[in-house]
Amino acid sequence: MKKEFPVVVPFLVLSILALFMGLWAGLVRLGWSLPVLPGSLPMQHGPLMVSGFLGTMIALERVVAIRQRWMFAAPFSSGTGWVLSLALPALQIGPLLITLGSLFTTGILLHMVRRETKIYTITMAIGALCWLIGNVLWLFGTPVFLVVWWWAAFLVLTIAGERLELSRVLRFKRQHYQLFALAAAIFLSGVGLYTWLPEVGARVSGAGMLALAAWLLRYDIARRNIRRTVALPRYIATCLFSGYVWLAFSGILSLLFGAQYAGLLYDAILHSVFVGFVLSMIFGHAPIIVPALTQIKVFYSRSFYLPVILLHASLILRIAGDLAGSNPARMWGGILNEIALLAFLAIFVTGAARQRQTQAAAKLTPLPKSIV
Repeated sequence: MKKEFPVVVPFLVLSILALFMGLWAGLVRLGWSLPVLPGSLPMQHGPLMVSGFLGTMIALERVVAIRQRWMFAAPFSSGTGWVLSLALPALQIGPLLITLGSLFTTGILLHMVRRETKIYTITMAIGALCWLIGNVLWLFGTPVFLVVWWWAAFLVLTIAGERLELSRVLRFKRQHYQLFALAAAIFLSGVGLYTWLPEVGARVSGAGMLALAAWLLRYDIARRNIRRTVALPRYIATCLFSGYVWLAFSGILSLLFGAQYAGLLYDAILHSVFVGFVLSMIFGHAPIIVPALTQIKVFYSRSFYLPVILLHASLILRIAGDLAGSNPARMWGGILNEIALLAFLAIFVTGAARQRQTQAAAKLTPLPKSIV
């Protein structure tokens, strides 16, 4: 595994750079007066965050887990695709590479399904396929407001499938799996309908999100861990449960307001998923995923809770601004969302550095004379 670390680093760098560019684009879209270089940056906010950052990271996670060289084509394609999308906006080479990245990622997940045909691997494979479908639609000029729910389905189903896989130690009964499959099917059918019948699709997908959130809140293994005295599992469970609440909230908004194509309600519905749900999952899973990718352990401390609290408080401010028609509240909530994410990265990197210093000091500590 250590031999793979130098190969992993460039993809991690591409993913993090896409995150930074996506955050900058998000601030511009919120209305903050910032330099815009290149000029196409604001329109690339969604592709940068979903494909450049999360798509590349998720694909890389699969590659490291399975360890087959051809699979590196997935993070390579999505990672270089976002760069070319910004550098050559007049050409389709960037979106084409991103689409190829999602195609390779779908291939990786299908390989997992062949190796282990379970409901959780199938769910994750369907999630990757949703990413591919969304990217194909985007490549051929479908408006982003119709494509974005395919991208959301990629993340929601990938995360839900992973949580189901991790929770299988609870030995679910058949009806538990059936309830999960029904909730996922409702959500997926709503996403499909959204492209052609937005009003119907919005409400069906909203019902599906609400059902998935209810299942996860009730049956996820995090429900057991949140009561534990061990600090890290309790922290992870707290992040996960708060994310499930935001997923349910987005479902409720979709049920109430139907399809939205722009504006404040559009912002509220989407960012309840992409910020509230997805970033909560990132905050919770990072202490597990990053060491698996890099072999660098992270020193956990209570300071991890600070960006989590800021994330949810700022998102409440942002959504309140959306629902009340207050653009200043929305703008300040949005920038504080990004500060929360950057604060988490800073604390996380500091924790990793602290852990390495501790390990280095332990190696340099001389053995007691009685042992020598």
